[in-house]
Order: sequence, then structure tokens, then C-alpha cells
Amino acid sequence: MQSQIQEKSEKDMPSSDENIDLEEIIADLRGGEINEFAVIIEGEEKTTWFVWILVACASISGLLFGYDTGVISGALVTIGEDLTHGQELTDGQKEFITSATTLGALLGGLFAGVISDWTGRKLVLAVADIIFIAGAIVQSVCHDVWTMIGGRFLIGIGVGLASCIAPLYIQELAPTRLRGRLVVLNVVMITLGQVIAYGIDAGFANVSGGWRWMVGLSCVPAGIQFFILFFLPESPRILLRRGNIDNVRRIMTRIYATATPKELEMKVKVLEASVQQSIEISNTTTFLQRVKLLLFEGVNRRALIIGCGMQAFQQLCGFNTLMYYSATLFQEIGFNQPTAVSLIVSGTNFIFTLVALKWIDQIGRRRIMLWSAPGMIFGLVLASIAFHYMTRKTGGLLVENTAYPASWADIVLLSMIFYVASYATGIGNVPWQQGEFFRLEVRGLGTSISTATNWAANLLINSTYLSLMAKITPAGAFGFYAGLCLLGWLFVIFCYPETAGLSLEEVMMIFRNGFGIKESQRLRAEKQQIKARAKGMSINTEQQEKSDV
Repeated sequence: MQSQIQEKSEKDMPSSDENIDLEEIIADLRGGEINEFAVIIEGEEKTTWFVWILVACASISGLLFGYDTGVISGALVTIGEDLTHGQELTDGQKEFITSATTLGALLGGLFAGVISDWTGRKLVLAVADIIFIAGAIVQSVCHDVWTMIGGRFLIGIGVGLASCIAPLYIQELAPTRLRGRLVVLNVVMITLGQVIAYGIDAGFANVSGGWRWMVGLSCVPAGIQFFILFFLPESPRILLRRGNIDNVRRIMTRIYATATPKELEMKVKVLEASVQQSIEISNTTTFLQRVKLLLFEGVNRRALIIGCGMQAFQQLCGFNTLMYYSATLFQEIGFNQPTAVSLIVSGTNFIFTLVALKWIDQIGRRRIMLWSAPGMIFGLVLASIAFHYMTRKTGGLLVENTAYPASWADIVLLSMIFYVASYATGIGNVPWQQGEFFRLEVRGLGTSISTATNWAANLLINSTYLSLMAKITPAGAFGFYAGLCLLGWLFVIFCYPETAGLSLEEVMMIFRNGFGIKESQRLRAEKQQIKARAKGMSINTEQQEKSDV
């Protein structure tokens, strides 16, 4: 095998051996081994401006996701009596309004991946944009609580579609070396959307009917992305499933603009060989048979457990209660400008997501999670302690118009900033790498179920937050979230493997005999050795050519 690799390096991958090598790729993938020829063809994969622009355009879905989930925090504070004709919104009505978005997202996420396997990824993103626009209009013109709930439900469906498909679309177009970073860029846009939402909330906080502008402005980026989608390509893997090889070549030419024509042709053939088994399964099975493959075949089932487990961890840690209720919470503990304080929290989320953007492929998903989760636990425990001492005079509960000690309020804010920083570095973005765990034939279905798990957990947490704060006190609620974070950290320690540096087709090999923590380390080390050996042979070849001259 080593002599074959040397021959390919010296003769620039001769066409005489191509068929044999492609058969070896298929055999190695099915046998759970890294293929040397595929690694060499993968090369350094320099990222072109086309890829960055494509990902930025697709990430507008993330911006919409973040904006529409973040904007409701300030809107709930300023709606006042506009929807209830002389009465303030009750806690129950607030929970209905926020939970409607989550319920819509649960349904949208559940069907998004499955539909995209049939229609393609682009069309689902376009449908999400139309739903975003419709939901924004309904919210901005409504005059009663139930119409507002309906508008939030529509927005939720759009959020569910976008949260599932945008990362998946990016993963299937991204070069292996930067796949994690490019998916995190979508999460950066989610956090940027939340920052913008809080900024707009603060700007319209003292404007009569300003909340209508807050919820209505989301139709602007949705309209922009809908127009841009006409110029974006479909996922090459979806096109291969349709047998559209010519379009795959055109897209790969733009993604790998620095590659030679021969290298490009080999990249296409390697991709075709890598997904051949998945295409065969997809074309010869029904939807129900693929559901059985996902649930009962060990490799797929373990991937699903990881995907669902990480998404549940992301929501059960309680972070989105801050996104929905932060302004209300900071108002209750005595801050005069609660929306502005919420902007500090969302700004922290944005800044530390940029940290993940920088390091997720170099450090790796697993290591980032192992380091960041304890920080979340510490922040929540500190907040729980602060709430305990702050509310001793009010029976452990937060009572409106009560003057709480400013020192403890400041500690709550600092603990939230520390917690959010840890969240944004790790669990805020790592679960959205979920698509890389699933084989192509079940990728849409697997990401749908994982995304639906996210929103189901979100619905559970957000629909019970206010009740939990009242029943077990704020100190008890945040201590409870800290306990759930501890369980999530243990899940990462024992179940979450490292996938950085592995191609989508290589990742599926790690679950052959368990959750793949040691197997992923072995495959990554083997791949690094192959790359180092190939690079060394390339240098030797160049030196030999220079000496011959």
C-alpha cells in the first residue's frame, strides 16, 4: 500500500490506478479503516472566498433564529396592556407566548431534515424564510394574545426548519479541515441575531408600540436570504443522490478553486465512492425502513443517542430561559435598565462564540466540551448562592418592587456572564455539529430527530421556568439547572467522541463498536500519520526534481 501511495505522489495520481483505488476506498470505509488515497486527495483543502460567502449567506438563517428567539425578551416587558385591553400580561400568558415559538420549532425541526432529503436543503431554507416573513407580519399587526401566540408559533416553525437545515447544508458543502468552524459561523450569527434583538429592544423600549417594530423587523433579513438562495448551489451529496454528477463537478470547481482539473475530478470520484453505499440504501429502501435502520442498527443508533443527548444537554442547562426571560429577571432584582443589562449577557454570548469559531477545529469538539461544562456548573451554583442570600427577606422568592441588595444583584449578573461565556464556548455550538455523525441515508432523519429533541427540551424548560422559580425559589431553580449541567458533563466524558479532522464519511466509522471515543482517537492519529507521510514524500519529490535540474 505504501508503494502505491508513493507512486501516486510521484506521478500526480495516475489514471491507470483510479478504479482500483476507488474500490479500496469503498472497502476501507465499510471495514472501518482510513483510506490513504482518499486522505491524499483531500489534501489541505484551502478555503476559497466562494465557500466563506456561501456559508455567510446560509448563516442568515442563524441570524433569524437568534433574532426571533431573543427579541421576545424585550417585547414581553414593553407590550404592557396592548394585547389584554387594560391588564398586564399574566405569567401564564407570557409562558404561552414564549412556548408557542418553541412548539413551532419542535414541529419544524422534526420534519425539516426528512423533507430536505426529498426536496434538497435549499428549498427548505427558502420555505423557512417565507414562514419568517409571515410570522413577523402577524405579530406586528396583532391586537390580542392568541393572535400573538399564532404569530410566535409561525416564527417557531421557521426557526425549527432553519436550526436543522442551515448547519446540515453548511456541513455538506464545507471542506473537512474547517467544517467545525464553518458550522460555528452559523452559531455566531445566532448569537449576533440575539445581540441585535436586544439592541433593537433597548432602542424601542420607550417608544409607544415599539414592540411591534421589534417583532416585525425580522422580515428584512428573511427577505434578503430568500433572494440570495436563488444563487446558492445545492448540497453536492444531495445532487449525487439524484445522479446529477455534472452539477457536482461545477460546485466542486468553485469550492476547490485552487485544485487542478485532475485533482478536482478525483475529488468528485472519491466523494462519489464514499457515498455510494448510502445512495444504494436510499434508493432501495422506504422511509419506514430507514427509520428502522436509524433506530435498530448499532452504528446509527449510537449516532442518534449522541445527537439527541447533546441537544438535550444544550437546552436542559437552562440557557434559553435567559434569552426569553432575562429582561424580566434583571428587572425583578433591581436593575433600572433590564433590557440594556440583557444586552451585556447576549454580547458575552456573541464574543465567546467567536472563541469557539477560532478553536473548535484545532482544539476539537470533545476537549472544548470537557473544559467549558465545569464553567457552566460554577456559574449556575454561584447564581444559586446569590439568589439564596438576596431573597432571604422575601421568603426565597423574587417579589416585584422590592429593593434587593445591589451587591448580590451584581454577583447574579457576574455569575450569568461567566455561565454564558462557558456555554457559548462549548455546548452553545458543539451540538449543531450533529449532522456529521449520521450516514447520508439517515442524515436528514437523524438531524430532524436530534433538532426536535433540542426544541422539546427547550419547550420543557421554558414552559416551566416561571413556575419553577415560584415553586422551588430562584436559588433552587438555578441549583437544579446546575445539577442537569453536571449530568450533561458526565455524558460528554463517557459518550462524546472527537470528530475534528475526519471527513463526513470517515466519522460514520467511529460508532462500529461503541460510542467511539478511543476509535475516533485512533482514526484521527492514523489520518495525521498518512498526511505527514504524504507531505514528506511530496517534499522529497520536489527536492529530487530540483537536483535533477
